[in-house]
Amino acid sequence: MQELSRSQKSRFAIRSFKTIADALALRGMYKPSGRSGKTLENALRTLSPEIYGTMNDSRSIELKGLHYVLDRLPKGIETCNRIVLTAKDEFDQTGFEKIVPLKRRRISYRVSAEQMCFVITTGLSEVYDVLTHLTFLNIEAHKIYAQMRDESGEIGVNWKELEKAAQTIDSMQGRDLDQAIWNLSILLGRSYQETRSTFDELESERTTHHSNNGLFQIIYGLGKRVEAEESSRDKQLVIYFTPSLQDMIGRHAYGPQWAARICSVLRVNGLEQRRLHIISANMHSIVNLLYGYAAVCQSGPEKPEGDLYRFLLGLKDRSDLVRGYAREHGFIDLPDTSGMLIDCQIIDMEKLSDVAFHPEIHLERDNIRNQAPVLIVMDYAFGTQAYEAMDELLEQLSAQCGCQPVKSISIMGKAGILPGKKGDIMVATAHVMEGTPHNYLVQNELQKEDFEGEIDVFVGPMVTVLGTSLQNRDVLERFQNSSWKAIGLEMEGGHYQRAISGAIIRGYLPAGIRLRYAYYASDNPLVSGQTLASGSMGDEGIKPTYLITKVIVEKIGSQTE
Repeated sequence: MQELSRSQKSRFAIRSFKTIADALALRGMYKPSGRSGKTLENALRTLSPEIYGTMNDSRSIELKGLHYVLDRLPKGIETCNRIVLTAKDEFDQTGFEKIVPLKRRRISYRVSAEQMCFVITTGLSEVYDVLTHLTFLNIEAHKIYAQMRDESGEIGVNWKELEKAAQTIDSMQGRDLDQAIWNLSILLGRSYQETRSTFDELESERTTHHSNNGLFQIIYGLGKRVEAEESSRDKQLVIYFTPSLQDMIGRHAYGPQWAARICSVLRVNGLEQRRLHIISANMHSIVNLLYGYAAVCQSGPEKPEGDLYRFLLGLKDRSDLVRGYAREHGFIDLPDTSGMLIDCQIIDMEKLSDVAFHPEIHLERDNIRNQAPVLIVMDYAFGTQAYEAMDELLEQLSAQCGCQPVKSISIMGKAGILPGKKGDIMVATAHVMEGTPHNYLVQNELQKEDFEGEIDVFVGPMVTVLGTSLQNRDVLERFQNSSWKAIGLEMEGGHYQRAISGAIIRGYLPAGIRLRYAYYASDNPLVSGQTLASGSMGDEGIKPTYLITKVIVEKIGSQTE
């Protein structure tokens, strides 16, 4: 039998993880220490995702991966041995503590000291995301537990030091803190500087956002949870999937209400017969680009100076000023109330005729007055949720606003880049759906030349992946270096395109609908120090984000068809 290549083994591991996760969700529960849980763990170990670094090294705890996961899981998860995944429920009527992780729009509730409930509203992508993070966390917890005792089976000195430090760390400083971090670094198998860096980052988030319990408490909590699991079957970690979640998977549970509200607001404001343009983007770039300059000019006697991107960077702390001005000039804010977790905005561009734009923004005012376009800006979807959002929105807009009211669809996303670096731009020519035979060509109106040579731009196919945590070097290099010639990976584009293709077949969109897909690189998963676990882009993301926004808005402003 021919031996499989590393990329083939990795692709098989991804497929196995998905299949097992689907089966477990249908079954209703599993124990990570049981046969099914170990099979899931083995698939993740075989895959060995780049974002989880040294997960498979039993000698050391993976700190960057741990920090990445903790930012996306609820505070206190390290002590829980009963985790429930459910559909939307009326938990607001209970006394349960509501928790939203720092870097994921995911609502959770602490039911008790040992039980956490995740409310899943965005479909299977979120299930895969949660299970991947929990599997990684369990692997690291067992590695921590293995460091608890010395060769004689007695509690080790370093664990005793950790136990004391976990209770007094808030009052430690100077030499005492340095000593505690040094002892912890020995237990974790990491250098002092690595441990110190993770400690400082988590402390900053803990004090500013109350998003975690701090590194010492987290490590101690993970080790004690596994110790309790080893001593009693009743304390074993169990993950449950409620019947309401099982019923929700695969059907549109929140999209209809979400889309209906958008259509209703269009009708109430007399915009339903206008030329509609859908944009998937963040909730700040469009409004800042169109209204920021005029809002700042109105607030003071002097016009702001400097290039566009430096000016936009200065708007970070002035969102109230910008949005207040915008509401007086055609801007409507639509925070989500459906459970879809996708906020929206509606912008009547006809009311921009008297709004001053930054000198570097080139909008054709006469054409805007003649065409009177209306923008529907929707926040980023999460994985497969993109299909539900776009499918429902296009169907209801066509039914309630006219046969084919949508004149263009623009997708601005963030993605991992393969041939470039953080901050570069990718222009999609196709979306390749990982693990399926589904591939979608994109007649993309955006071209490399649209970005004026200001930033490195790569053009080619994008891989739509199951999850950012289910990727490794072998699979990604295969997509990049084989005849696929993929330039990046993301989670939503293929699902958007699937909905768009279906809408064309059903007559909701014209076959020649204007499509625009561009992504800015939030990471390069093939380069050490540039994965998502290395941290957010920060200010370096300003220019690519707003450059894509500027090009999309200018294209809409000049569109006549």
